[in-house]
Amino acid sequence: MLKRTKMQVIKLNATDSTNAHLRRMNSEEILPDFTVVQADRQTAGRGQMDARWEAEGGKNLTFSLLKRFEALPAQRHFTLNATISLSIYKALQDLNIPELNLKWPNDILSGNRKLCGILVENQLQGANISQSIIGIGLNVNQMTFPNLPGAISLKKLTGRDFELDEVLSIMLKRLESDLGTLGSGDLNSVLGDYEKHLYLKDIPAAFKRKDGSPFEGIIRGVSPLGLLQIEHRDGSVESFSHKEVQFPGRNT
Repeated sequence: MLKRTKMQVIKLNATDSTNAHLRRMNSEEILPDFTVVQADRQTAGRGQMDARWEAEGGKNLTFSLLKRFEALPAQRHFTLNATISLSIYKALQDLNIPELNLKWPNDILSGNRKLCGILVENQLQGANISQSIIGIGLNVNQMTFPNLPGAISLKKLTGRDFELDEVLSIMLKRLESDLGTLGSGDLNSVLGDYEKHLYLKDIPAAFKRKDGSPFEGIIRGVSPLGLLQIEHRDGSVESFSHKEVQFPGRNT
């Protein structure tokens, strides 16, 4: 069953993944900017690096949106990611969710537990990003996460039920406002705002490399290209791309 609303939100009972569904629609017709696909249940939801995204049907928000750009340099792709993360951060602040952190590269935490995951798929035209499909999964009213010990939901944090449509509306308003002005302001200031809320920034922590070897370091920031910058004990700073480093604790 498919229903369109005035806000260009397409609601589905179920689909393989909202990103894949929106991508297929976009290949078949010219969709308006900021078209949104929301599904009560995903059968093949995924996150960064094809990690499986598991969510209980009807209790969480899983949606994707199409955003078109006129001249967003591809080399600033992480500025786009940071803008999206900050938008969701602010939306959750509007809902009075406590202890929010941004975990590099695309997760939202409460404390050290995962609330939200983001998957951005960009299409290039020359040296610019012409459009993006942005997938977002937010744990809302789900209470148990048997295969995801590091996960948490809005309900588990606050003890109250949330109306999914209300939460979606708050998130979409933030995203529409922030993405609409992306590129017209100071891109470096976006990265600075992102780093203010960066999980484990300036805190000594134990990490693991891709091969499993441990090391200690301090997150100092994120480069304009989106590389995580970790300072070693000797003062040298090493840059890591996604999946080259594992975080301590439940959220690796």
